[in-house]
Amino acid sequence: MSVEFDLPWETPEEQAGLGSAYRAVDTAQLGALVDLAFARWHLHPETEVSIAVVDEARMAQLHEQWLDLPGATDVMSFPMDELREGTAAEPTLGVLGDVVLCPPVAQRQAAAAGHSTQDELCLLTAHSLLHLLGHDHAREDERARMFAAQRALLEEFLGRDAPVETMA
Repeated sequence: MSVEFDLPWETPEEQAGLGSAYRAVDTAQLGALVDLAFARWHLHPETEVSIAVVDEARMAQLHEQWLDLPGATDVMSFPMDELREGTAAEPTLGVLGDVVLCPPVAQRQAAAAGHSTQDELCLLTAHSLLHLLGHDHAREDERARMFAAQRALLEEFLGRDAPVETMA
């Protein structure tokens, strides 16, 4: 698995100096979640994905630029090669795309849902990866499939019930 993180800090000390929402970003945990997702959804280990962590101002800019919606949101997904899940015999290879996380929004959603910011960031990462693979939740049947896949991945990864789904 080839995941690249684009972070607003370079060292653990710099991360520690940021707000609690940013201190909750555990790149090792998110990388392990991406590893599991790639294995479960049969993506070749050399498939590329990027995870960027941004502040609310930057997320608001992206949200308006790409979706013509005001304000910051929790996560955005930018697919690249329009990949789909592979099979064990033929894993998918390419550039999956970019995940953009906004920890302050995630932190507020986590508090409202009654789980940790780390759980929310895992939930948002799994959700975004599914969007990058072409899943959507505009219709109820799509939503049921997507959220079931998201929940199954998170329960396997966390070893317990998945956090309650949140929506910005």
